[in-house]
Amino acid sequence: MMAKITKSAIPEVWGGLECSINRIGNEFLDQLQMSGHYDRPDDIDRFAALGIKALQYPILWELHQPKKDTVIDWDWAKAQLARIQSHSITPIVGFVHHGSGPAFTNLLDDDFATGLSAFAQKAATQFPWLTYYKPVNEPLSTARFSGLYGFWYPHAKDDVVFAKILLNQLKAIVLSMEEIRKINPAAQLIQTEDLGKTYSTPALKYQADFENHRRWLTYDILMGKLDRHHPLWDYFIGLGIPAKTLLFFQERPCPPDLLGVNYYVTSERFLDDTISQYPAHLHGGNGRDAYVDIEVVRAKIEQPTGLKVLLQELQSRYPIDIALTEVHLHCTREEQLRWLKQIWDTCVEINKEGGNIKAFSVWALLGAYGWNKLLTEPNGDYESGIFDLRSPSPRPTALASFVSSLSTDQKFHHPVLKQKGWWQKEKRFLYPSSQNESVFDACPSPQPLLIIGKNGALGRAFSLLCQQRGIKHRLLSRHEMDLCDVQSIEKNLKLYRPWAVVNAAGYARIDSAELEPQKCFNDNVIGVRNLVNACKLFDIKLLTFSSSMVFDGLKNSPYLESDTVSPLNTYGRSKAEAEKVLLEAECKALVIRTSLFFSPWNQAHFIGQMISFLQKNEPLFCPDNGFISPTYLPDLIHTALDLLIDDESGIWHLTNQGGTNWMEFAREIAQRTGCDTKLIRQPLIHSVSLGAPRPSYSVLGSEKGIFLPPLTQALDHYFTVRA
Repeated sequence: MMAKITKSAIPEVWGGLECSINRIGNEFLDQLQMSGHYDRPDDIDRFAALGIKALQYPILWELHQPKKDTVIDWDWAKAQLARIQSHSITPIVGFVHHGSGPAFTNLLDDDFATGLSAFAQKAATQFPWLTYYKPVNEPLSTARFSGLYGFWYPHAKDDVVFAKILLNQLKAIVLSMEEIRKINPAAQLIQTEDLGKTYSTPALKYQADFENHRRWLTYDILMGKLDRHHPLWDYFIGLGIPAKTLLFFQERPCPPDLLGVNYYVTSERFLDDTISQYPAHLHGGNGRDAYVDIEVVRAKIEQPTGLKVLLQELQSRYPIDIALTEVHLHCTREEQLRWLKQIWDTCVEINKEGGNIKAFSVWALLGAYGWNKLLTEPNGDYESGIFDLRSPSPRPTALASFVSSLSTDQKFHHPVLKQKGWWQKEKRFLYPSSQNESVFDACPSPQPLLIIGKNGALGRAFSLLCQQRGIKHRLLSRHEMDLCDVQSIEKNLKLYRPWAVVNAAGYARIDSAELEPQKCFNDNVIGVRNLVNACKLFDIKLLTFSSSMVFDGLKNSPYLESDTVSPLNTYGRSKAEAEKVLLEAECKALVIRTSLFFSPWNQAHFIGQMISFLQKNEPLFCPDNGFISPTYLPDLIHTALDLLIDDESGIWHLTNQGGTNWMEFAREIAQRTGCDTKLIRQPLIHSVSLGAPRPSYSVLGSEKGIFLPPLTQALDHYFTVRA
């Protein structure tokens, strides 16, 4: 049984899995299959370690009964539920999650509701001890996406289809709960729905009013409130919905025992008829008026907005306890933390004022796939959640530490939480916009991230992306902080009190290092040793960079983190020695090995040099036996910052996926720039300049995970920005 929640300002902490099996045409996209959850029973143990009290868990109709009138195999569900029980976690079971049922039915099928209730009866018979159910997740949202917007099956854009889909799902909920309660009279309905609201300009108030009546339909209809006095009764009758279909819900009301509300940064919408102020791709309308429909956070409006406003409206409308059942943001790690923290603080604040927020559920424990494409096609982006699935096994992120602290009623501190989220900054507005607001206005002064390497491409890029991400930082030059001077290091650490240090400095001229090895070792080894000792003294996290040059190139497959280093040149030896210093110091430093990188912000790198030669119609000599891992600098830095915030340590390989050789890569660059590929030639033996020896194969792979996108995608981004 779910633990009885005492009257407290602190909500229970729950968890949930993105588990949609949504249908696109005749194809079904299964989130749990894409995440690998079906084959990892120990995921439950990971969730339990967070300290959550309840887990929204799928026993999906599409998965368990793909064919009509077949015997259901309950073995997987039985094992999973038993494992959940063993951790004293309460399961909240769902049957349809943004789905349309198995292939033998659909959301418009007259048998959809009876079919789901029959499945619910079988599930309740199999698991009579289950008490908490959400038979259909977000029926209104699913009806909009499937019946009004055409995204999901049956891909309609019609109010009649929308109404039928919505009512069919709600009837399925009523019938399912009736069947379940025949077996377990104490069974409770936790009904989830998106907590949205629409705002508008005065001219579009009629449209906003309609949508704001519509947003309550899931709860109104289940509670039997859709009668002839309801604002949308005539809407349904006007669409040809028989009155007896609507009266069914008055005769057999099924009020939720708990309102499960989902809130996203896109939940609140603003309708603006001044479309000339917006780009053309945002223009739309309702057939009567043209307008844009954008997120409220992108617009300056006078009405009070935000989660607190919406929850207070919900409490005033329905005297039923509330749970935040989905809370998630697809963004960088610090923004995910800021979003969770803001939602949690809002729930606590409302309860302190006498509210009834019983639970706060962290959603997408394993992340989600394809929501950047609204689940309309395969191969969408993966967005990490509490765990990151891009490692061989689910890797807990900084969000896991945050959730664990909430579960144990402890404070979670991180300096990045002292800055605003992007949805709170002035620059978020599409129109009108302002570029004058400081990222840190109205926020307590946080500890900065200290970046060393002001005059290098890596350091400057770190600074630029920290600015974009709202991470307070200080960028220092060698003159300001000399790594070969212990006193200079300690002085700056005392002055700035950083939460972490990024060492983006060092000696990087591979050929010149052969002529001045001592200078190379002073910068790359002595400097790192001094920095490590100082960071240990002040208990400060350190991120530093190493190179693929620590390997000898004798492998013919990508080098992994555990491979033995054996550098061929002075630069590589200095990096290998610096790694040894870090490992022997036993500090929690994060060491990132990468390869030669290219940047969209300057052309002083190998791609820029290639393009310069090719555009001058000068021959470009490239060997076909030198294999490399070109790396897009923004991808590298974004991932490095996420890992730093996650408090990872040790050696990690970060490069874009897809090793290549110099000649293949040069041809790719020529084709993308419209240059003549015949200019790319094999070098003559006597024309090869003498310099530092390099490994013929320096492609990096990783046994810790694949975090950067493929090289082809990185090049797409590079040339898009460069254009």
